[in-house]
Amino acid sequence: MANHVLSARSDRRRRQAEARLAHVENQLEQLYGPLLFLVEEGRSAFHEFCDTLGRNHVFATDTPISPEERDLWLFWVDHEFMPRNEAIQKLLSLNAHLIVGDRMPGSFMAFIEHYNSWRVTHLRWKEEGAPYSWHSKANWPRSFETEVIESYGRLKRLQIQMAGLVRGMEA
Repeated sequence: MANHVLSARSDRRRRQAEARLAHVENQLEQLYGPLLFLVEEGRSAFHEFCDTLGRNHVFATDTPISPEERDLWLFWVDHEFMPRNEAIQKLLSLNAHLIVGDRMPGSFMAFIEHYNSWRVTHLRWKEEGAPYSWHSKANWPRSFETEVIESYGRLKRLQIQMAGLVRGMEA
């Protein structure tokens, strides 16, 4: 009887560990891995664009951008930055259930504010000729990048730990 109880308890723990590992792997595969790639790719593209301009920023409060720089910026917006932001938004909306924690992180909400503000303003300018400042009203949230990178790292460490635990339970 004691062996049966201990065996049932061990099986239950193993199944729980396997389910937790499967969830962590889903978080990495469906959300945090793709987000990390997009964030890193976006960071690289932005630095490349700034190198093209010959400075480490696009907009400064004291110096407007030239018409040539604006046209270059808008090309990058339409072909590089906006499509990536759209991909990030889609990942978040389709995989919100995989976000670490019990609520949407503030940095993710800041990204959504950045994306929505820019997307709508940019579309109104393109379709209606509405006045446009050429960028989002909300700056790109660096805290979003940090949150994605740190969460990915924590999940990878947890995946390795859980995989070792499950393998140990199977032995």
